[in-house]
Amino acid sequence: MRVCDKITRRITMLAAVLLTCATFSVRSAQAAPYYVTVAGLGGEPDYEQRFTALANDLDKLFKAADANAHVTTFTGSNATKAHLSDTLSQIARDAKPDDSFTLILIGHGSYDGEEYKFNFPGPDISGDELAVLCNRIAAKRQLIVNTTSASGGSIGALQRAGRIVIAATKTGTEKNATVFARYWVDALRDGSADVDKNEVISALEAFQYADRKTAAFYETQKRLATEHAVIEDTGKKEAVRATNAENGEGLLAGSFALLRIGTAQKAANDPAKRALSEKKEELEQKIDTLKYQKAAMSAEDYKRQLSAALLDLAKVQEELDK
Repeated sequence: MRVCDKITRRITMLAAVLLTCATFSVRSAQAAPYYVTVAGLGGEPDYEQRFTALANDLDKLFKAADANAHVTTFTGSNATKAHLSDTLSQIARDAKPDDSFTLILIGHGSYDGEEYKFNFPGPDISGDELAVLCNRIAAKRQLIVNTTSASGGSIGALQRAGRIVIAATKTGTEKNATVFARYWVDALRDGSADVDKNEVISALEAFQYADRKTAAFYETQKRLATEHAVIEDTGKKEAVRATNAENGEGLLAGSFALLRIGTAQKAANDPAKRALSEKKEELEQKIDTLKYQKAAMSAEDYKRQLSAALLDLAKVQEELDK
């Protein structure tokens, strides 16, 4: 096969992935997001307080961002394997394919070389058990953020097509307590995390922000980094430290609207503007898709489609600004 044919096929493949991401993004905006946050076993008062505070911060952020969101947060004595299992089972009964699902684990984890476990005040839950519960949820777009020590050991069990998996450590052998969770929460509070300035913090933007801040923490403290966050969103590859769009990495995470901020948040909570907000996201994703398709299109066709999309986007933005 000629080199140009290979390049064209790769571009076509990436365009298809982006188009799928765009479709999912619009559907998720129209549907309901489910958020579950768990602050597990602290072991010490300092950790207990820290984990609980982070979980409560996320609870407030998610509830404020979308009036249609289903938000469940477990801390202290309520954070048990039984409660988490019951909640995920209930979501499996309620969630629709067009909904989105986000699970965030805060606390300590363990890894014995074969199996990862999230630590609860009672029986722990393994990565395999978590996967079974999450696999029953019909939502096609899923995000699992495991911020615990040894969290890299859970990726193999949790990864799946249509699911983004983020872990604070690259392997199960990085067993020290992590600081990634702190910066993950900060990413949802800091407008600078919204790199493309579309007033939506994507899963990829939050990951990159938290990873960057975590690395800076160890550099400032002049300490050897004991955690290296990774992401996997293809469902079939090893988790990576930095995504490569040419390999399809990060495309799903980049289209996953984790939290809306500013006017986008207000629009999401305003029934009169919600449809316009959804249309804006659809057009932005369409423009991104066209950019990847450019090399496989005629210059005339690309210019025509891009101009039309940009014009439509300007009209929608004008309506949102009224």
